[in-house]
Amino acid sequence: MRAIISVSDKTGLESFARDLSARGITIFSTGGTQRSLEQAGVAARPISELTGFPEILDGRVKTLHPAVHGGILFRRDRPEHRQQLAELNIGAIDLVVVNLYPFRETVARPEVTLDEALEQIDIGGPTLLRAAAKNFPHVLVVVDPADYGRVLTALDNPAALPTLRRELAAKAFAHTAAYDSAIAAYLHTTPFPATLTLAFTKAQELRYGENPHQAATFYREASAAPGTLAMAEQLQGKELSFNNLLDADAALQIVRAFEAPTVAIIKHTNPCGLASHPDLVQAHAAARAGDPVSAFGGIVGVNRPVDGALAGVLQRYFYEVIVAPAFSEEARAILAAKTNLRLLAVPMDAAGATAYDYRRVSGGLLVQVADTLANDDPAQWQVVTERTPTPEQWHALQFAWRACAFVKSNAIVLARDQALIGMGAGQPSRVDAVLIAVRKAGARAHGSVLASDAFFPKPDGVEAAAAAGVAAIVQPGGSQADGEVIAAANRLGLAMVFTGRRHFRH
Repeated sequence: MRAIISVSDKTGLESFARDLSARGITIFSTGGTQRSLEQAGVAARPISELTGFPEILDGRVKTLHPAVHGGILFRRDRPEHRQQLAELNIGAIDLVVVNLYPFRETVARPEVTLDEALEQIDIGGPTLLRAAAKNFPHVLVVVDPADYGRVLTALDNPAALPTLRRELAAKAFAHTAAYDSAIAAYLHTTPFPATLTLAFTKAQELRYGENPHQAATFYREASAAPGTLAMAEQLQGKELSFNNLLDADAALQIVRAFEAPTVAIIKHTNPCGLASHPDLVQAHAAARAGDPVSAFGGIVGVNRPVDGALAGVLQRYFYEVIVAPAFSEEARAILAAKTNLRLLAVPMDAAGATAYDYRRVSGGLLVQVADTLANDDPAQWQVVTERTPTPEQWHALQFAWRACAFVKSNAIVLARDQALIGMGAGQPSRVDAVLIAVRKAGARAHGSVLASDAFFPKPDGVEAAAAAGVAAIVQPGGSQADGEVIAAANRLGLAMVFTGRRHFRH
């Protein structure tokens, strides 16, 4: 057997190549890979020995030659192929071990230049992989160092080779597709190109999906940043479920949106509890008071490291997951007693924010720029009623508006003292969302403020809020009935502010 090895990722390379040589496999290699093997004492012959041609153009051209690709692509079961290669003195290549230039890592550097990026676009590597994968019934292709052990085992057990060949061929095509996707994404000059290519790799298989009868897997985006859920470090607890991941991401997104120390409690991707306070213990108490019944079995998000004091409180309740930027040693020791509780460490910096939002529909994909609060400036809000919010109400309205952006539409949030006290989510009717929110708030609704993610189409929602004692409202405005809604607010003595922006979250 003869092999070509040309890799950028040299993890496990020396021992793998040594084991190949021990099995009598002749190795041909290129540039840096050949030097690494020779330094390790593994015999490796230059590709130029196959091609009769030196590497040229600073190594840009070295494997693109009939002596290489003929040896890979010929059908061993076709006598005419064998005869033609014999006439041309081209030998078979039976094993191709290649991984590609680090393009994605290169363009992730903020200071990278276009010239540097272009130099990291591999040409020969993908061509070798595609050729070997095309002819997988006869050629074994290896792209992932994690597969080296399996390859060696299969070489010693030929009966296992056919299945492995096909599996690794599919993996090679997926690898080159993801590589090309990264290049296309870098070179695109529009966020919405004519052809959209996305690359994801399997992060973990899940026990099941939203329901036990649904199979599910979690895939990580190839360009996932450290501050994303996909890059979270699980510090303890049982495996994460499909629903855990959805709710944990909702927790991460909402607490990241607040500058002050904030605690959120998530159920079904909505914040049933949310509060900001310099003391995280008090923030948690205020968040839990928002809806202590729904908080049972919830997901907790914290935008500050969890210390021992907060951990001592959290361990009293049944929560599924806690997401935070870090956990102190004392907090870890306290929470370790709850062996099933998952702890996820995720940086809270803005670098982890999602740039685009993808929604699957049957037969297609909806893509939009992700909704953010970056351009929501309270200084630009317009008071549209006779009564102006008090300074305390202004502060509460800003909190409520930020919270409302993370509640499923139709969304209504009641807040006071930097805490969510009532929430109505996902209702087809906005007035129903108001009624749910005020019912959740109970007596605390009196003197509170209300945020609505979109305009009130009729005065009924404002009237329901006023009946519960709400003192001020923030909403986008823009309804044909704005005049009636404002008149109702004036009649009922409410202050009302228009933001000019809405935040639907379907």
